[in-house]
Amino acid sequence: MFTRLSLRLRVFLFFCLIAFGGITLILVSLWLGHGRVAQSSVSDGFVFAGLLAGLGLLGLVTGIWLLFDEHVAKPIEALAAQMRVRAHAGVETDVDTQTAKYLGDLAPAAHAVSSALGESTLSAAQKVARETERLASETAHLTALLSEIPVAMLLVNPQGQIVLYDGQAAEILSQLGVPRLNAPLSDYFEASGLKTAVSKLEKTGLEVAFEAQSQDSSQSYAARLKPLETGYLMVIDSTQINLPSEAARPLVYDFDLFEHPQKVSVLETKLAHLTFAVFDTETTGLLPHKDEIVQIGAVRVVNGRIVPGERINQLVDPGRPIPAASTKVHHISDKMVKGAPSIAEAGRAFHAFAAQSVIVAHNAPFDMAFLHRHKGAMGVTWDHPILDTVLLSAVLFGASQTHTLDALCDRLGVSIPAELRHTALGDAQATAEVLVKMLPMLQAQGLTTFGEVLDETRRHGRLLEDLN
Repeated sequence: MFTRLSLRLRVFLFFCLIAFGGITLILVSLWLGHGRVAQSSVSDGFVFAGLLAGLGLLGLVTGIWLLFDEHVAKPIEALAAQMRVRAHAGVETDVDTQTAKYLGDLAPAAHAVSSALGESTLSAAQKVARETERLASETAHLTALLSEIPVAMLLVNPQGQIVLYDGQAAEILSQLGVPRLNAPLSDYFEASGLKTAVSKLEKTGLEVAFEAQSQDSSQSYAARLKPLETGYLMVIDSTQINLPSEAARPLVYDFDLFEHPQKVSVLETKLAHLTFAVFDTETTGLLPHKDEIVQIGAVRVVNGRIVPGERINQLVDPGRPIPAASTKVHHISDKMVKGAPSIAEAGRAFHAFAAQSVIVAHNAPFDMAFLHRHKGAMGVTWDHPILDTVLLSAVLFGASQTHTLDALCDRLGVSIPAELRHTALGDAQATAEVLVKMLPMLQAQGLTTFGEVLDETRRHGRLLEDLN
């Protein structure tokens, strides 16, 4: 009984302290004011007593609030965040009962509930894991079989966006840009010829053969479009291209893209339907107005999942020596970037990679400042919607918590291999994994659209000003 009432008792004692301290302050102030009556007028004594009591009450309330915030408000906020992590991000971390030691039985009760739920879902998770392993094995066999067929295949939804591509198609797409699920096929092939072939396919319902031209017309491919119940299949004769042996890459697909929702504004788009380009940079220093990028790393998140193989890991020639102190952090030397693309070329490649996507970064203003500075040389406009995982962390865990990438990874059970820490691709991968775990947590809080999340993050913009 005492344990169950201890939290109520502690809160009651806070109010008792306010009452007792307030009465004491008023009495002391009156006594001191009465002492001044003998030296001056009665009104001076009352004014002095009132000022003294007011200042004392203000200090008392401030002190009690700080105690309440430290021992009750912050622990409740942290406990709620830990429970959301377990409930929605699937992270099996123990609830920190020590942090909430002044909350009575609340922390142990939360831990008991979380543990019980975790145990009840364990058997189901094991069944899902076994079935997933079986499906992965079947997919591997199918991939090996398709790799022996001298054609490249792309599955396209009715909106003209890529739903599936095999290893050989990935190799062809790589010659035209970075392969991307959910990207318009017209990002890779000349639009008018493709549109004509699709129109003929829709009119006749029969297979259509045509010459697919690359965007710059430097390459052409013998292609066929085959109608499907939903969308169509594009088949390219890959015997005309010298594909390296590593072209036998896994199938990349997301059949949920067939259920692509009707287009709405980005602000009204559901989080689950957004495509994210998550990136990070390594630089010659920490001053975006004068330092330069030496590496860009990026991965893509489609339908809440990181797409394997869709990534950028690009060294960049900064056009100036890399300071030894910077090399010590990211291990990129002048020798490594010699002959690498300039920021203009690398920036254009990332701009194409992030097309029709929300750009995500940890402390995005820092990385984006470098890109904006060189937009003239790149010949692009950086008008993508932006999300910052620092601000998402503040929304989910409270502004008073630590919001470094390392802290977020620890909180959400994301591991960064030591050899990948402080590399652009490693940090981009970690940020993407953090984002994937945050998305269901945001939706569980009722933040289901990009606009709702953006409005919520703006309340914490001060965090980024402090960081930068």
